[in-house]
Amino acid sequence: MTHEKKATLLITNIGQLITMEGPAPRIGSQLKDIGLIENAGIAVSGDEILAVGTSDEIEGRADLAESCKVIDADRAVVSPGLIDPHTHPVFSRTREEEFEMRLQGKSYMEIAESGGGIRSSVRDLRTTDKSVLMEKTKQRLDRMLSYGVTTIEAKSGYGLSVESEIKQLEVIRDLNAVHQIDLIPTFLGAHEFPDEYRDRHDEYINIINNEMIPIVVENKLAEFSDIFTEEGVYTIEESRAVQTVAKKAGLKLKFHADELESVGGGELAAELGAISADHLVYISDNGIKAMASAGTIAVLLPGTTFSLAGKQYAPARKMIESGVAIALSTDCNPGSSYSESLPFMASLSALQMKMTAAEAFSAITVNAACAIDRAGQLGQLKPGLPADIVIWDMNDYRELPYHYAVNLVRKVIKQGKVVIGRTP
Repeated sequence: MTHEKKATLLITNIGQLITMEGPAPRIGSQLKDIGLIENAGIAVSGDEILAVGTSDEIEGRADLAESCKVIDADRAVVSPGLIDPHTHPVFSRTREEEFEMRLQGKSYMEIAESGGGIRSSVRDLRTTDKSVLMEKTKQRLDRMLSYGVTTIEAKSGYGLSVESEIKQLEVIRDLNAVHQIDLIPTFLGAHEFPDEYRDRHDEYINIINNEMIPIVVENKLAEFSDIFTEEGVYTIEESRAVQTVAKKAGLKLKFHADELESVGGGELAAELGAISADHLVYISDNGIKAMASAGTIAVLLPGTTFSLAGKQYAPARKMIESGVAIALSTDCNPGSSYSESLPFMASLSALQMKMTAAEAFSAITVNAACAIDRAGQLGQLKPGLPADIVIWDMNDYRELPYHYAVNLVRKVIKQGKVVIGRTP
């Protein structure tokens, strides 16, 4: 006879519990359904959710372990742990001087063409010791955790050589083993063309396809392959060539697409069956239709447009009306979006893309999970899933985008353990 699991943690007196029960991903009007339970409770057993429901249901039903901890949520909002599905967290040198150059009128592409941008981060990363990268990246992860983020996707892409791309992916692997945040690794060897291959694209693509991808796959260093499909970076033809090789090697696909111009990146992502296409500020109507039809998630990065002082944001409302599943992310990186705050992206999504608070919560939990191919595994609070939970310092979930640029997190629970905020 099997023993019933007992609750090791009970969260009671929850004012609004966002469960995200229901479809994964959410599209259209489903984005507004956050699975809300009022006057709720959660029972956790070890590292997983045991039960969710009204306070009466949970307190009456849950069998408590002797050492069960009880947290009184004091009528607060409680949600799944947030998921950031597009980050570049492994770097050493910051690029505040480029931020200032942009304020004085230089464009992102002008800075890149003069030797700044991604390639300046590459030059720095190649000469930075792994231990330094570990320490600086850990500080960023600590900040993300403090904002309620419990899982991220983490990209390479500042190495652009076999040795340095592997170094970055090893930092991601090693931090994943020791940090409370789970890191899902993405290979982004095609983030730019390095200085030494600036005029020899075919040679560098050959290195990606025949050296980098085989080593990454053999050593299980990445789950996804990403590429910067953009005017002045990787063309549609170059992108198709790299990503076809990556897919055949067993990597799932992501795309940086249509960020600065409409080049057909959304269409290509849909054609190749990518899990997500990201940025999409200038996606075409055909691209939107193709992504909706293919089920490719749109990861929108309003912090990047904000940081670049752009006037046009991704067409979130048009995508939602067309049946595209929307996720939100920080795009945390040293050049175009240096922020670890996913809640601030919810504020930007409301103010600049007219998304509601409910839609934003869907986009940073259940849909963000789908954008890293974790549908039904993360981003929801239901029995059997990991107990990744945020208790917020607010009584109405709509406060998240409204009370902007402050940290409203009271406690973060990762796999059943309180990792931010005092334990009871």
